[in-house]
Amino acid sequence: MNFSNLHRKNLIDQLNSQEFDLLVIGGGITGCGIALDSALRGMKVALIEKNDFASGTSSRSTKLIHGGLRYLKQFEIKLVHDVGSERAVVHRNARHIVIPEKMLLPIVKDGSLGKNSSSIGLLVYDLLAGVKKDERRKMLDRHETLKVEPLLAFDKLDGGGLYFEYRTDDSRLTIEIAKSAFDKGAALLNYAESKSFIYDNSKKIVGVKVLDKVANAEFEIRAKTIVNACGPWVDLLRKEDNSLKGKRLQLTKGVHIVFPYEKLPLKQAAYFDVGDGRMIFAIPRNQITYVGTTDTVYNQNLDKPQCNTEDAQYLLNATNKMFPTVSLKKKDIVSSWAGLRPLIYEEGKSASELSRKDEILVSPSGLISIAGGKLTGYRLMAEKIVDLVSKKLNKDFGKCKTKKFRVSGGEFKNEEDFKQSLEQFLEKGKRANIPAEKIREWFFRFGTNTEKLLEIVEALRRKTSEEQKVFETAELIYCVENEMILHLTDFLVRRTGKIFFDRINAEKQIDYLNGLLSTKLQIEESVSKKDLEETKTEFSAAVGF
Repeated sequence: MNFSNLHRKNLIDQLNSQEFDLLVIGGGITGCGIALDSALRGMKVALIEKNDFASGTSSRSTKLIHGGLRYLKQFEIKLVHDVGSERAVVHRNARHIVIPEKMLLPIVKDGSLGKNSSSIGLLVYDLLAGVKKDERRKMLDRHETLKVEPLLAFDKLDGGGLYFEYRTDDSRLTIEIAKSAFDKGAALLNYAESKSFIYDNSKKIVGVKVLDKVANAEFEIRAKTIVNACGPWVDLLRKEDNSLKGKRLQLTKGVHIVFPYEKLPLKQAAYFDVGDGRMIFAIPRNQITYVGTTDTVYNQNLDKPQCNTEDAQYLLNATNKMFPTVSLKKKDIVSSWAGLRPLIYEEGKSASELSRKDEILVSPSGLISIAGGKLTGYRLMAEKIVDLVSKKLNKDFGKCKTKKFRVSGGEFKNEEDFKQSLEQFLEKGKRANIPAEKIREWFFRFGTNTEKLLEIVEALRRKTSEEQKVFETAELIYCVENEMILHLTDFLVRRTGKIFFDRINAEKQIDYLNGLLSTKLQIEESVSKKDLEETKTEFSAAVGF
């Protein structure tokens, strides 16, 4: 059985018919990481997500696997060490979607970072993360820094530092982990919402009543342990469990804005000082450059955080100040996204000062909740949770196996194998008359699974001579059959990121793709029409400030 909503009824029957060792609520990077870890250890594990996988914070980060350089300023040494070291692990295990990226740290006059402190900070950062010698930081003088990035404000510049981070696609990483967990025996279902907990006579949690949002019907899942990995929604489940006592979440919003590359043609990704104590990334990526992030306290609708005028203007001002010749305006923004950080509240601290450390909370009913943390540290968070679950089950499931586990699409033996695989796909694409640019796009999205895309293209061409939309059709069919999409936004927002990185072109394909999806999943016309309107609304909201 493929990881597909074409088999939804069978999946629900599986969830409803047995008792699991572990049920994870929440299909973001943390929840899917827990599902993979526990499945690899031989646990019987289930996972439910009320919307789509990665539909919350895990598709709305800065899209970097990074160690959190600025946390050194807050003396969070262990956090920097842990997530800094994890960068290499995630890079190795998901090589196709975790790409080495040199980052420039401009040092500006009257900024919060001086030459000496930056040099020492970057060196400590590299040492804590165990960075290879040839990839350690390199300090630059003013002229060297301008050579690396000519758009920087010359009169403010004192120098710079080059260091390594890793660029990623957060929602792709999440879905590859989910697919891997499924392949290892985990039962995962999206659009399945936890409605209420089931307790035994001693008030211990033993299951969940779940709403299948497709059929609008309830079913039950029984499990020996239940983990609440709902990110920004963690406290809502703790409240449902009557265990919202003591520590609680403080949500902060982070916003990113996207420009056509020609409007902000950076030669080099940069991480720069805003002047108010915050740092911002500016990252060129193919045909666009995106900038972020903000960090403001958020107490509004959890399901629909959006970039507003104030957010956009803050990022515009900061970017124009650092790169004064570009003169960016609000009309130049072609897309945006906003995500929520589920941080642990600390009295008297601002949003930017709150710790990014993760924390595990266990209620009297036995509900295990995990909050905080960073994208980069998802695997370590999962390991701690599964260790705890093993202890609660009083059974030896063995040690964590995810450190050397290649996720779906990333099954490369080493760097040489990765490069050879890309060359082989390029050669196959050439023989199949598929542009090299398209092959590269697929390879850095689907990795080794690009082979399945090529097979679908070949099958489509046998059926029709219509070439115009064959590649878009192949992508959608692959995602329907292998990546659990149910709505068009699943495809355009989270499986391909087209809304962020190619919004204008993607918008032209919405009607065609929605019709294709409706046919493939046999969606009723009224539901399909509603889905189309919701997709168009989301595309408009990306520039709706």
